[in-house]
Amino acid sequence: MAERPGPRVYSIAAHRGFADALVAGLIPRYADRDLGLARLTLLLPSRRAERIVTEAFVRLSGGGMLLPRIAVVGDLDLDETLGALLDPLGAGAEIPPACDPVRRWLRLAELLGEAMGQHAPRPPGLLRLAHETARTMDRLTVEGIGLGDLLSDRVAGIVGDLADHWRESSHLFATVQAHWLSELAARGEVDPPERRNRLFAHAARRWAQTPPADPVVAAGITSASPELARLLRVVCELPRGAVILPDLDLSLDAEVWDLLGQAGKPRDDDGAHFGERDAVTHPQYHLKLLLNRMGISREEVEPWHRAGLAAAPSERSHAISNLFLPAAASARWVDLPARARRLSGIRLMESAHPGEEAQAIAILVRQALEEPGRRVAVVTPDRGLAGRVVAHLRRWGIEADDSAGRPLPQTAAGRVLLGLAEVAAQQAAPVPLLGLLAHPLVRAGDARAEWLDRVRAMDLALRGPRPAPGLAPLRAAVEKLARRGDGERIAAWWSEVEAILLPLLDWDEGLPLSEAIGRLAAAAEALCGEALWANADGRALAAFVEELRFAAASSQLRLAAADLPAVLRDAMDRLAVRPPWGGHPRVAIYGLLEARMSRADLVICGGLVEGIWPATAGAEPLLPPAVLRALGVPGGEFRIGLAAHDLAAALGAPEAVLSWARRDEGAPVIPSRFVLRIEAMLGELAEAHRETEAVLLARGIDRAVRVRPAPRPRPKPDLQQRDVALAVTAIDRLLGDPYQFYANAILRLRVLDPLDAEPSAAWKGTVVHRVLERWHKAGGGAGELLALAGEELAAMRAHPLVRTLWWPRLARALEWVDTEIASLGAEGRRVIASEVKGEMRFAGVRVHGRADRIDRLADGTLAVVDYKTGSPPSRRRVAEGYALQLGVVGLIAAAGGFPGVAGDPEWFEYWSLAKRPRSSEFGYALSPFATDRAPGLLREDFLGETAHRLEQAIARFIKGDEPFSASLQPDLYGYNDYDHLMRLDEWQALGPKAGEEA
Repeated sequence: MAERPGPRVYSIAAHRGFADALVAGLIPRYADRDLGLARLTLLLPSRRAERIVTEAFVRLSGGGMLLPRIAVVGDLDLDETLGALLDPLGAGAEIPPACDPVRRWLRLAELLGEAMGQHAPRPPGLLRLAHETARTMDRLTVEGIGLGDLLSDRVAGIVGDLADHWRESSHLFATVQAHWLSELAARGEVDPPERRNRLFAHAARRWAQTPPADPVVAAGITSASPELARLLRVVCELPRGAVILPDLDLSLDAEVWDLLGQAGKPRDDDGAHFGERDAVTHPQYHLKLLLNRMGISREEVEPWHRAGLAAAPSERSHAISNLFLPAAASARWVDLPARARRLSGIRLMESAHPGEEAQAIAILVRQALEEPGRRVAVVTPDRGLAGRVVAHLRRWGIEADDSAGRPLPQTAAGRVLLGLAEVAAQQAAPVPLLGLLAHPLVRAGDARAEWLDRVRAMDLALRGPRPAPGLAPLRAAVEKLARRGDGERIAAWWSEVEAILLPLLDWDEGLPLSEAIGRLAAAAEALCGEALWANADGRALAAFVEELRFAAASSQLRLAAADLPAVLRDAMDRLAVRPPWGGHPRVAIYGLLEARMSRADLVICGGLVEGIWPATAGAEPLLPPAVLRALGVPGGEFRIGLAAHDLAAALGAPEAVLSWARRDEGAPVIPSRFVLRIEAMLGELAEAHRETEAVLLARGIDRAVRVRPAPRPRPKPDLQQRDVALAVTAIDRLLGDPYQFYANAILRLRVLDPLDAEPSAAWKGTVVHRVLERWHKAGGGAGELLALAGEELAAMRAHPLVRTLWWPRLARALEWVDTEIASLGAEGRRVIASEVKGEMRFAGVRVHGRADRIDRLADGTLAVVDYKTGSPPSRRRVAEGYALQLGVVGLIAAAGGFPGVAGDPEWFEYWSLAKRPRSSEFGYALSPFATDRAPGLLREDFLGETAHRLEQAIARFIKGDEPFSASLQPDLYGYNDYDHLMRLDEWQALGPKAGEEA
């Protein structure tokens, strides 16, 4: 087929479907009857584009043919891919190899640390800054800007007029880049973008001097880097060459095209490449920039002559062109007729929140698959939304893979390595330790069941406040478990775990990164075996570990254990694990990069809100925007134009749904500027484009049939079940909230403390009671109390932070106890029993409990003391019969129920270790008896009233048949362990009589 003279540049309109239209035109133009397309060299922008175009060849080949040689222009081994076509004599061998990106990242961190000195952040922050520095260096290199340009007088003058922090950061960037380039030159290497630039330049020179005999076509490339643009110029002028651009708007009139701005074309006055009024957010701007750098005018570009299988009506491209008019030209919308504004086949879907949006998108996918042969693509930059859609589709057995992949830390293998890093950083704290040991890959296989039994036992043993760092407290917990039974097996299990974890906890303040990675990898394999590396995520993790360990071997970077998780997570987040083949053949879920050049019958664009699509235009961390503009580098808003181009391409599908939510998980959000443009252009036609059915189905799909709220529970167990002993601590709850007593004493349900729990009142009370018990039994020597408290806290495996926060309050309260007891001893009052257990038979029921302290008064009578770490019960509460514990202890003492204690209890006190009312001091005593200023029970009535209340309680609940109703006194307790069990929230608002009919 004869080729037209001059540059051959074509455009495939958005509505034609790029990949299929490309292949539909390449086959008749370049196919050979015997060799097919084997003589054709096809330059594509990415590996994903290669896969998409290959699939299009399979669909359109009509029985099979030899495919063209496909080369990816971003490939660092482009010279090897093109082979003799590029360099038959090996003249390109002088192009240096590219440096290792990981090694560069680590070395830049070292250089930044040296340059910043004492102001350098910790290693995680330093490595983040190194990553951003490398990105900025690459961006400048792609644009053909060297260190000399950065140090030019013009740039220096701009920097001198900026704020101090910009001057410092610009100087830091130039210093680090100069050192880095010097080291590269010494090693005979270049940065990866520099190698690509040199490959492009070499290919352009070679092909301009000696054009290839076989055809060369560049398709789908939109990068406007200067060297690539020069190569494309050469390709389009080859005798059998062509450049095919995606979605260049040839229908845009010249006036609007000019409104896009300079787009890289230098001004005559100051040589600036970009004007202040350039429409960099327009979807055609980057294509105009590419054409300008190629030296091609838009009038020289011709439309491609073929359409794809999933082409949309041609009117769609005109509507898209009108939609993205620059601000200065958008006033034309007012005069556009309805037919020019109508976007047939485009629907707008607004959801309440991301969860509803994902469900509605899944429903649309499910509906589309009902039609045989219909292909669906979900395009979103929001990976969380994509993951939700994948999960919802599994409801109908549809396996849809997210081709953008999952970040390595979110995969099973990645979580093992991060879990080990967290264990090292937190010194084997319970949460990361148990999360690691219960990981699905750990001991997968026949031995896993027994392994999990040990992990669950350890879980129960570690409930409560966090123990002290290290393995010693964990070993103590295991020994305690071993004494309960199965000791030999659990001890052997823990010895195995301890041997694996010990290298991670035996960590110097600064361990070389290579050694740290080696220890983590060894521990991971010891826990998981070969299963860790078996699947796609394991192979990605293995490659990550080896690359990082190899690069770190030549680095002087040292990490503290606490820095390791942040460093690993940042590095692993930049790696995506893409799914293997095997998802539904007609469903694809893409990110924005993966969606380019793809095509489907229905395209659903999700997450169209500001900050996601388009993403927020962030500034470079080290170079100020003014410097980038002076150097001719497009600003951050340039990426908004790329996002607009991605959306314009998606709108070219036969049917498209634009979806967004009104709010995210935290707050309301703003719909994407692209959505607002569409609604503004449609005007009164917008309502006809609303997709509401899928949203209504999403809201109703999980909506259960309305049920009546649960009634207030009023269980009535039989007499045999009620026949339980009464603990002195349970009587108050029996009278105030019988259901709690029922759940605890009859159902015998116990609440588990969470792991890493905040020190609860019960935990603090246990510590205080043990301290005082030991002190009293040791004779209550002066000055010994605080020493015993320190020992007891250590024995309780209290975390240092807990001890630090609680110790000052506890110490001051214990000092008060020491002083007060010494004062009472001078009056003839002495302690005769501490933490003593006792019991009695009362009304046919065993009543038992522990007395915190019993004193002998000077007259021979007894005083009963109840220690409280918080505020004691009020006199009113005692009088109303909801605080009987102190009185019941007195009844047991009166009945001779405490061994070695005889006498009549005549005095009762609460000793609180809390802060005194209206004082900054800690510790005070309070009697439950009435005073002139506070009504209550008289001292002589106290035991009698307690006995009466206890007798009533036994008659009603233990020996009687009264139901154990929930929350008779809902304000009595500040917390309740069984609220969820009694379904309190369902009936509490219905009033005090709720559920009494049940």
